[in-house]
Amino acid sequence: MKEKGRKVIATNRRARHNYTILDTYEAGIALVGTEVKSLREGKASLVDAFATVDNGEVWLRGLHIPEFSHGTWTNHSPRRTRKLLLHKREIEHLVGKSREGNQTLVPLSMYFSDGKVKVELALAKGKQDYDKRQDLARRQAEREVTREIGRRVKGMR
Repeated sequence: MKEKGRKVIATNRRARHNYTILDTYEAGIALVGTEVKSLREGKASLVDAFATVDNGEVWLRGLHIPEFSHGTWTNHSPRRTRKLLLHKREIEHLVGKSREGNQTLVPLSMYFSDGKVKVELALAKGKQDYDKRQDLARRQAEREVTREIGRRVKGMR
């Protein structure tokens, strides 16, 4: 029986802090059997992961999927380079955008969608320190406004 829905395996929370997200893509990923079994246990880390485009193919590097606990000599290498599966139009678009300058490909999350492993890939631009501070200040101001509105609705002020 087929699984339905979307089950998140891992997210890259630092990506939204360190990068401005310009565009997102959903990509399939080429895995071996023990990698999928390890992912079903919920084990993966996107912390140092990034994607590159080499010879018209997109590769995910730095993704850590630990070895399967019940695996044998057929276990996979935890940090091997994995191929991402995208349409040719999307790859050509990514090549053009990444060559424009200062843009990189960062995985945001990894999840099961209808039983298949997918990666949410983002075309992103690195943030400077002052950009990060401005984002934090803006979020803090928004929180204060919503708190004040809530207080007024409840009649506390």
